[in-house]
Amino acid sequence: MARNKAADPAPAATPAPFDFEQSMAELEAVVARLEQGEVPLEEALAAFERGVALTRACQQALTQAEQKVEVLTSRGDGAATLAPFDEPADDDER
Repeated sequence: MARNKAADPAPAATPAPFDFEQSMAELEAVVARLEQGEVPLEEALAAFERGVALTRACQQALTQAEQKVEVLTSRGDGAATLAPFDEPADDDER
């Protein structure tokens, strides 16, 4: 029996790597568009859904980054050393 090529599943495309900055920029654009209030209801719902998805993806990326930092700053005995991040002071402020 001959196989129907149309019934064969298409090869799965590999997803593009996550780009945090691009996702944040898109999220900001979605929020700005929704804040204008001139978006039709169905379009606003779709934009809100996209915003929620972007927020979740960005939060997950931040959580993963935080975990990596904890691993990199852990002491030799396995205990993590947490310290607040302070930006260096400007020379003018001294």
